[in-house]
Amino acid sequence: MKTRIILFIFALFGVNAFAQQDTTKVWQRTGTGDSTDTQQDAIYNRPFITVGKSSTAVGGYLEGNTNYFVEDGITEGFSMELRRFNIFLYSTISSRIRFLSELEFEHGTKEIALETALLDFRVNNSLNIRGGIILPQLGLFNANHDSPNWEFVERPLSSTQIIPTTLSEVGFGVNGKFYLGNNIIGYDAYLINGLQSGVVLNDQGRTFLEAGKSEEMFGEDNNGMPGFNGRIGLANRKWGEVGASYYTAVYNDFRVDGTTVADKNSLHIFALDYNTSWGKLTAKGEYVYAFVEIPTELNGLYASEQHGGFIDLIYPIIERQMAGYKNAKINLSTRLEYVDLNYGTIPETGAQIRDDIYSLAVGLSFRPTPTTIFRANYRYQWQTDFLGNPAVNTAGIQVGFATYF
Repeated sequence: MKTRIILFIFALFGVNAFAQQDTTKVWQRTGTGDSTDTQQDAIYNRPFITVGKSSTAVGGYLEGNTNYFVEDGITEGFSMELRRFNIFLYSTISSRIRFLSELEFEHGTKEIALETALLDFRVNNSLNIRGGIILPQLGLFNANHDSPNWEFVERPLSSTQIIPTTLSEVGFGVNGKFYLGNNIIGYDAYLINGLQSGVVLNDQGRTFLEAGKSEEMFGEDNNGMPGFNGRIGLANRKWGEVGASYYTAVYNDFRVDGTTVADKNSLHIFALDYNTSWGKLTAKGEYVYAFVEIPTELNGLYASEQHGGFIDLIYPIIERQMAGYKNAKINLSTRLEYVDLNYGTIPETGAQIRDDIYSLAVGLSFRPTPTTIFRANYRYQWQTDFLGNPAVNTAGIQVGFATYF
């Protein structure tokens, strides 16, 4: 099946390229990158390429890296991976209707996922109707996760251990912008199928929202109760953008063949995100809080609260012509992050539960162009278990690249 999918994609590209041949070979990039772009525009602010006057565009990105980590003095040695190969397809169907999709291949063909397949109907700047497979606006990273945009190889802990990035959902809703002087107010609101019952009683043995993702969620809701995702963002052309987002869904199978067999159990995720600059220094990050209703019989065994966040600080130490590139940059970056995967105390003793991770990463990156990055990261992580035993220390070096194409 994987082979057939790959052959179909390349056949589609081949037919499309043949049908759209243009002797002038004029290539145009559709990503705008202008001062009105916000977090809401991330899925379109990419360097898509069109051929001639075609309304269809193709793009994507490639990511690869090396890994060498040591955990409490033990290492598995050096390894290399081609982590992701993603393909974008975009089409302007009419002046008001546009289509976007993204297909991801992880580690070759180990995992193939349709991350996005949506249709937008634009009424005006303040109202756009969207439906299909969407990326919920949840925190900073989920809807803006393309690797070439980030200085670090690893994705933030709050966006993988709490928010199950990359989270794709079938749903529909609206989004838009309002312009007030130098300020832009953006909003998103969607009905979605929502995460499913694997949030608890999973292979991880703990509350793990990632395990609530299922292939079935793209075909139907497991309980017939739609979830909701929304975000409000405030952007200023001078100081950046802040946003607040919310995600909620009933995740358990409380109803079987129309008969209620259990209480409804909901999950709620709140996130704050920011992206700002002071001179040449850029700071961006998110804070996430998750509350999960645990079935009565599992209280005390699974976490009902989780929280955490990260901050990236990025500073260009060299900006000049290098290696034939006029506006090349070398950036120095730092990431601080923390997640508490079982926030609270042990009822019997009142002792603090210590299921948490702290991490510090530093990086040096070379950007010959804004859409290509070569990066070297050093990462140190402290992970403490439920009982607060001495932390497991992990340190490692990663060298890699990522580029749009």
